Amino acid sequence: MQKVFLVAVLAIGLLLMSPPMFAHHGTGISYDATKPMTIQLTVTEFRYSNPHPQLYGDAQGAGGKVEHWGFEIAPNIAQLIKSGWSKKRSLEALAPGTKVTVEYSPSRAGGTVGVLRTVKNAKGEQLLTVQ
Repeated sequence: MQKVFLVAVLAIGLLLMSPPMFAHHGTGISYDATKPMTIQLTVTEFRYSNPHPQLYGDAQGAGGKVEHWGFEIAPNIAQLIKSGWSKKRSLEALAPGTKVTVEYSPSRAGGTVGVLRTVKNAKGEQLLTVQ
């Protein structure tokens, strides 16, 4: 009887701990990779943080109104480091005021957000490509 009780308590404990495992989203769920879009913007901030770095910038919207954009960078910090993107390099290449062209997958919910695919500087040089 004690074994059954112990097994039941452990099973309930595992079930209670499991919801956080399902909380992480996949980029395919949140963003539409079948509709790549491009936008030119001025970097306002680059966050080199986990779980995903983010790029923020301002773009010229309809009627000349400034739109504030935010992009998630799907690889995590460890993957960026493996591809040669140190924190120093990232912050230098994507410093506030830098003009860039971003190719992105738009949010399925709409708005001025997306998941980043590529970033090019004003000279057209590819800074970052996300696979």
